[in-house]
Amino acid sequence: MSGAVSEQSRDGTTGAPVIKRLSFLNRFLPVWIILAMVVGITLGRALPSLNAHLNAVQVTSGTSLPIFIGLLVMMYPVLAKVRYDRLGTVTSDRRLLVASLVLNWLVGPLVMFTLAWLLLPDLPTYRTGLIIVGLARCIAMVLIWNDLSGGNGEAAAVLVAINSLFQIVAFALLGYFYLKVLPGWLGLSTQGLHLSIGRIAETVAIFLGIPLAAGYLTRTLGERARGREWYETKLLPRLGPFALYGLLYTIVILFALQGHTITSRPSDVARIALPLLGYFAIMWFGSFALGRALGLPYDRTATLAFTAAGNNFELAIAVCIGVFGVTSGEALAGVVGPLIEVPVLVGLVYVSLWAKRRYYAPATAVEGAP
Repeated sequence: MSGAVSEQSRDGTTGAPVIKRLSFLNRFLPVWIILAMVVGITLGRALPSLNAHLNAVQVTSGTSLPIFIGLLVMMYPVLAKVRYDRLGTVTSDRRLLVASLVLNWLVGPLVMFTLAWLLLPDLPTYRTGLIIVGLARCIAMVLIWNDLSGGNGEAAAVLVAINSLFQIVAFALLGYFYLKVLPGWLGLSTQGLHLSIGRIAETVAIFLGIPLAAGYLTRTLGERARGREWYETKLLPRLGPFALYGLLYTIVILFALQGHTITSRPSDVARIALPLLGYFAIMWFGSFALGRALGLPYDRTATLAFTAAGNNFELAIAVCIGVFGVTSGEALAGVVGPLIEVPVLVGLVYVSLWAKRRYYAPATAVEGAP
């Protein structure tokens, strides 16, 4: 979210504990999210007419202007981090590239689809929200987990760039397939789900396309004017926290509008968390095992595992709100995501560093630089 690791180590050998190498904002991200939830619920009870005020001005996607601004602020810093000029540097390692594409765009969405239907058969709105989460491949926090675990930074940056561009092209089609087509083939009921591929495409174009273009121009013009070192060490640390500010602002509004539903059914949050926990475990351990089976060095195996396990919750929240509305169960499912992801993936960083010591010789662990 904030995009800063306080003490980065490319080889993962720093002596500082993993949690202390996270920036202050990222270290306490679950705390900020919980506080935003509490503030939102309190605000909703204090201002019962908030929904009417928020919807006074609408944008083209049908989202209120305050939410629209918050979502764009949340997405823009994430996409300003992507190194768009490095797409060719991973293509020489076809094992990593093909494995990442398969895991991110075939296996990951299918795993989330399966878990959502198995664990939330009676909660269709939360199920739909989680399926959308499974389609939104990680393009932000994965760079932090990758750094902390000693993954290959260049490979992670390229895979993030590929995911960013692929989401523009394929998200709407995959969303319609997993939400409407595949359930129909399997005889699963989607009664009550009113969805059009055009609405998904419009939402993705707005909430991913606009910040993607802005992020690309920011990086291109910034590096051209001041160089990459200035851009990544001076400008990005200033832009990064705005992704968190946008997320927390959106959570406050969402919980202000959904406070009654949430407080009356707290068990729903726990049920949403279960598929997410299963998803992170299956994707990370399965991807790490695949990397070892393919003979990838440690740094690229770690990169493969974290890029496959992470999700772009910013985009998932934006799509859920844009398509289903800010008071929808789909939007709530998207918000629960980062609350679960941060502590789980911090734990997986420790697992990754243990696996490095256990299964990789020191000389092997630093191979594979592009």
